[in-house]
Amino acid sequence: MDQVKRIIEAVLFAAGEPVELDRLAKTAECDTSEIEDAARSLMDEYSFQRRGIRIVRLDQAYQMCSSGEMSAYVTKALETRKPPKLSSSQLETLTIIAYYQPATKAYVEQLRGVDSSYSVSALMNKHLIEECGRLNVPGRPILYRTTADFLRTFGLESLEDLPEIEKMQFGKRELPEEDKEGAEHE
Repeated sequence: MDQVKRIIEAVLFAAGEPVELDRLAKTAECDTSEIEDAARSLMDEYSFQRRGIRIVRLDQAYQMCSSGEMSAYVTKALETRKPPKLSSSQLETLTIIAYYQPATKAYVEQLRGVDSSYSVSALMNKHLIEECGRLNVPGRPILYRTTADFLRTFGLESLEDLPEIEKMQFGKRELPEEDKEGAEHE
């Protein structure tokens, strides 16, 4: 396992971006479960030792990054500015795309009730969303989904970590699963 851990460290350090679990397994010539175990062990070691770096899981990928505790020092050393905060309209747009992805701009606008062109453009520029194809309807509108930067920014391993919400389907309330069961027995 020590060799697998060293491979993970070297690859993630050199990559500087998320590396897919399958790619790490092929590189280390082992099973994905071994990569997951070794990565989890490294994550625990770095956290326990309060190291200046961390390994984070982003859906089915891993990335090495600096510890949040060290952000002030990293910012000071690299003279970088904090990314601008999201406006309420951008946050609303991002929430809709995160929960309903892939989603079109028209769907976002339907739920929000206002034009969302600026918000979608701003979120694309901040690399929180990306184009992921086109809907197969007249006009072929662009579909959007969240990115690995979205997961990293909000400290999520995958979209399953998003908190539960009551989803709306074209104005109709969709009950969470536990409420559906209760409604059936009434």
